Amino acid sequence: MPAILLIEDDPLVRRGLELALSRHGHDIRTAETGEDGLREFSSDAPDLVVLDLMLPGVDGLQVCRRIRAAGAVPVIILTARGDDFDVVEGLAAGADDYVIKPVQPTVLDARIRAVLRRTDSTPDGVRSYGELQIDTTALTVAVRGAPVLLTPTELRLLLTLSQSPGRVFSRQQLLEAVWEHDYLGDSRLVDNCVQRLRAKIETSPTAPQYVQTVRGFGYRFGPL
Repeated sequence: MPAILLIEDDPLVRRGLELALSRHGHDIRTAETGEDGLREFSSDAPDLVVLDLMLPGVDGLQVCRRIRAAGAVPVIILTARGDDFDVVEGLAAGADDYVIKPVQPTVLDARIRAVLRRTDSTPDGVRSYGELQIDTTALTVAVRGAPVLLTPTELRLLLTLSQSPGRVFSRQQLLEAVWEHDYLGDSRLVDNCVQRLRAKIETSPTAPQYVQTVRGFGYRFGPL
């Protein structure tokens, strides 16, 4: 049973989501403030964090950045607004996905399960691409022999692209393969994840060798 940390200051929303997600089979821990959430995160090591952006004191963006700095635990942000600022800032802070309030528990459950599946892979050993090594059995990545810590979403994106070098993936294809969004999804999820991935594996993120942009269409891995 996956352990989910829900950080939400609204008591009605928090209790409603806690009950609903528990019925969906999740082990839910809750926190009311950003400070409490960070303490709970440090003490209990959840599998995933559901994080409201509009928190008193330490806000959701700060919490997300601190969680991301501590490791690769996936984060889904909750935002009361679907505007560009909240979404882009949340994704740039390292969030893996987002859900707009009012939250439908079935939608949030589906997003949680999709994120938790992202490290699943068919073992086939180590792939080497120049200075980049991807071990699809251990699900680890290294550049020039040095380990690189990727989030589950970043790893799933890299695995998806690298298993078909040279193939061009549209943003929608990547949304379906990586985020499991089977509708016309938000391409900003892809673009922000690509930027974070490039910052970790590319020698020059502005002139990428591995994750390349195909203007007007999407992304490809290589050619190498």
